[in-house]
Amino acid sequence: MRIFAFAGSNSSTSINKRLVIFALKSFPEAEINLIDLNDYEMPIFSVDREKAGYPEQAYLFLENINQCDLIVCSLSENNRNFSVAFKNVFDWCSRINAKVFQDKKMFVMTTSPGGFGGGNSMNLAKNIFPAFGGNILQTFSLPKFYENFNDEDGILDQTLLADFNQKIKDLQENF
Repeated sequence: MRIFAFAGSNSSTSINKRLVIFALKSFPEAEINLIDLNDYEMPIFSVDREKAGYPEQAYLFLENINQCDLIVCSLSENNRNFSVAFKNVFDWCSRINAKVFQDKKMFVMTTSPGGFGGGNSMNLAKNIFPAFGGNILQTFSLPKFYENFNDEDGILDQTLLADFNQKIKDLQENF
């Protein structure tokens, strides 16, 4: 299995990236391509800029999707929406290929310091990713990141951990 993984954040201290790294440990046999959105920075999308052509980074992002069997991502939330870093990559890529996610299977996660766990970003993803070729198999939201997670032990809350592990098991059964 080939996994394309990313955090929907450009923060150097991204809690979503930490969650992605934790999730990837559940796939020890997989070929993993974990990227940093900072390596896919592009001009802010506009129709005027589009007329000049598409950035190479958008093609590279789409190629990463093309080459995988499963997308594992954790989306950050800024002002009840996707981060501008992810939204910009998504906007450019969707203009090249409206089926951005190319009907690939997806494990979509969110986390935040607050009690809603990035739920607004999750709701957006659930509503729009399928229209853009996202085949969401599982979702997971981790609320109160700093209370419920550390890098050494992972998810600390046993109920949340059991839910996460069940979702991983269900994902693995699809391959």
